[in-house]
Amino acid sequence: MLDLNAVQSGYGETQVLYGLSLTAQAGRVMAILGRNGAGKSTTLKTIMGLLPLRAGQITFDGKPIPTRAFDVAKSGIAYVPETRDIFPSLTVRENLEIAAKRFGGANPDWTMDRVLDLFPRLGERLDNGGTQLSGGEQQMLAIARALLMNPRLLILDEPTEGLAPIIVKLIHDTLQRLKAEGLSMVLVEQNFGFATSLADDVVVVGKGQVVWTGSAADIRADEGAQHTWLGV
Repeated sequence: MLDLNAVQSGYGETQVLYGLSLTAQAGRVMAILGRNGAGKSTTLKTIMGLLPLRAGQITFDGKPIPTRAFDVAKSGIAYVPETRDIFPSLTVRENLEIAAKRFGGANPDWTMDRVLDLFPRLGERLDNGGTQLSGGEQQMLAIARALLMNPRLLILDEPTEGLAPIIVKLIHDTLQRLKAEGLSMVLVEQNFGFATSLADDVVVVGKGQVVWTGSAADIRADEGAQHTWLGV
């Protein structure tokens, strides 16, 4: 579904990815793991067109991925960034309506009613501004907004960062539900247990390259890889 082949990318004069290659398959969840600074978020930003692709190739459904972030979104990929990036001056309702009106189409799988069923708390906060939400509520809003884009692939960067354990469990249960419904996902996450309990496939990134690939069960059993590349 999503293929990265020998991708090189970075920030300004600083190169971060050095020939990174991976494949995310349709209907499965891939977790990208690694230490801080390994290149995980850089990988996601390069996929989304937020960083330039310096070399290599990225394809989605067999076609070269667009270079502009807006066109990547139109191609069927939704992105939940580490910083959430909700619109703080808009209400919860307005944040959701922006995505629903632009990406809803004639018979969308995801509607306002459906995301509010998934996140009832947002239904209670529809008229609150983005700055009035807790961190957990902001994360719910970021995921709900991404789903209203009706994506074929959902990409999430550190969805549990800074959240209380009860909210982490809620996010986990939500993503587990989306997985059961067959939504393809790529997940970057520092929480090893969270990531490996959701993922089908795991890629470990170190120094801008893929250094380990396998199943979630494989990485849980590979204490050497955990120690060397994850510090677990």
